[in-house]
Amino acid sequence: MGLGFAKTLSYYKRLDVQEALVTQAKDKEIAFRFTDFFGKRPDTLTYPADVLELAKQKMTSLHCSEELWINPLQISTGMKKEELEKLRKGWDLVLDIDCKFFEYSRLAAFHTINVLKANGVKSITAKFSGNKGFHIAVPFEAFPKIVGDKKIEGMFPDAPRRIAAYITELIRKPLAEDIFKLEGGSFRKIVEKTGLKPEEITRQEKNEFGDSIPKLNVDPFLEIDTILISSRHMYRMPYSFHEKSELISVPLDINEVLKFTKEEAKPENVKVKHPFLDRKALFADAEQLLRNAFDYAPQQASLGYEHAERAARDRKEYELPEKAIPEDAFPPCIKLIFQGLEDGKKRSMFALTNFLQSCGWEPDKIEARLKEWNQNNPEPLREQAIVGQMRYVRMQGKKAMPPPSCNNPGYYKGIGVCKPDELCSKIRNPLQYAKLKWSILERRMQAGAKTVKKKVMKKDT
Repeated sequence: MGLGFAKTLSYYKRLDVQEALVTQAKDKEIAFRFTDFFGKRPDTLTYPADVLELAKQKMTSLHCSEELWINPLQISTGMKKEELEKLRKGWDLVLDIDCKFFEYSRLAAFHTINVLKANGVKSITAKFSGNKGFHIAVPFEAFPKIVGDKKIEGMFPDAPRRIAAYITELIRKPLAEDIFKLEGGSFRKIVEKTGLKPEEITRQEKNEFGDSIPKLNVDPFLEIDTILISSRHMYRMPYSFHEKSELISVPLDINEVLKFTKEEAKPENVKVKHPFLDRKALFADAEQLLRNAFDYAPQQASLGYEHAERAARDRKEYELPEKAIPEDAFPPCIKLIFQGLEDGKKRSMFALTNFLQSCGWEPDKIEARLKEWNQNNPEPLREQAIVGQMRYVRMQGKKAMPPPSCNNPGYYKGIGVCKPDELCSKIRNPLQYAKLKWSILERRMQAGAKTVKKKVMKKDT
């Protein structure tokens, strides 16, 4: 049936909603979604009356950038990294709790807020995403102006990605324990709900006696989304409609997140009561969080000779090939992803991008293949997600990061595409598979060419 015009118009007529949206839009790039398309980018929102005028044009939702800009309207597609950095005046930390189970997402939001509090952060705000997830935010004003010799505005997207990874690691264990309790200590219930196999959501942990005991692994079905923390990436604005659920992305009390219900997000029940990204931070209360996140990843120099030697060997294995590796040499998991997915599309886009780039594919060819893949998904990603991901890839130039390894539970196994063949036992990463398979295919082709040449020469004589 879809979100009705009368419903959106009635809601966006509210002056308190209009004013809240304009407050959120300051220094942000804005994108407006209409019934079945997105408006032009870049765009801005300046006056409350503009919200009503857009609603009359059948606008359904509003989206804004994580980044703060000197002048958002000066942004253009294809800008170089240096040009964007000159325009960027800051960025907000917006953590996207991504899960299709509302109760699990709510628990993840609760633990994320607790980790931020434990790291000394005071200026935490949160909102319901409008469907099944939550957004937890810390404003740019809460971060120190300079870290070492680097200005904080130039640390995007590296700093928020590191913070997201740090928080993900810290909430993993308590979140698993709470989800297990929520389901009455039943692995079977979690398996039935998620549709995953028992081995896919199980990890082994040693007890005090050294015995291995099974524990719940939440990685395959719940994550803090770090993948789309990239330049010009957008998230749904607070007080905006969500088209699928017909609910509002409403801010909430961070101390009452476990009591939040979707009933509060119905448009007729929404109150403009709680802030989101409150910019009245009096001091850099997120400084310790930032330092802890950067200190959390151990440096290679402290990991010992054997690790450094292995890392150097891995770097050599992951060097870009001279010629692009064709799809004939791709591993089963990548080929299965290309067939289309119900779930795990964001993670798959990240894995595919890194894989194809590491296989020597040019950005234009990668983007075209990702868009082709996206059409195979029963519910495609927004094309802007792919465009945003590719913009980041182009900014990185020739720097290619290998795709996630085979043993990373949040990717191929978690997505359900890990179907190993006889070659998979010899590799640890899909890229290694592609390089090994391509070398085998090349040798066969060369051998075949030599055989043909010999036959031709023999025939001529």
